[in-house]
Amino acid sequence: MPSVGVNTAFTAATSAAGVSLDPFGAFNFLIEIEGILVGGFSECSGLQVETEYYDYREGGVNEYVHRFIGPTKYQPLILKHGLTFIDGLWKWHQEVSKAIDTGKFKRRNGTIYLLNQQKIPMKYWNFKDAFPYKWTGPELKADSGNVAFESVELAHKGLS
Repeated sequence: MPSVGVNTAFTAATSAAGVSLDPFGAFNFLIEIEGILVGGFSECSGLQVETEYYDYREGGVNEYVHRFIGPTKYQPLILKHGLTFIDGLWKWHQEVSKAIDTGKFKRRNGTIYLLNQQKIPMKYWNFKDAFPYKWTGPELKADSGNVAFESVELAHKGLS
């Protein structure tokens, strides 16, 4: 007689409770920095963590190669949104760029929330000690009716 696996039992229980197991849409998200919602972004990328490894060949052992863990790297977060009068990200970048001599600027913590269709946070990623290292303004073209977008790239010390 076949047994019921954990995933099958979980799916049956959540379906009976009226809970949907559909994947979340990537278009519903919010970004908060230091407890303040910093606006509606149209794009967020860079949610990536990679742990490096290195190979070591032991003398006389030809059946396999040892793999050892190296440092973990975090990709920069790239945030894009339509240009508005709210210029907090621009001001933060300017603060960082002027601090090159003193090294005194504020690193900030934040959270990226993935929302369901009812706008309830379902997943989130905290980033820590971030600072903007690149700001990109809009491409301006007289023959275009596109929205003016700005982009800011944040270096950070990790996701949790």
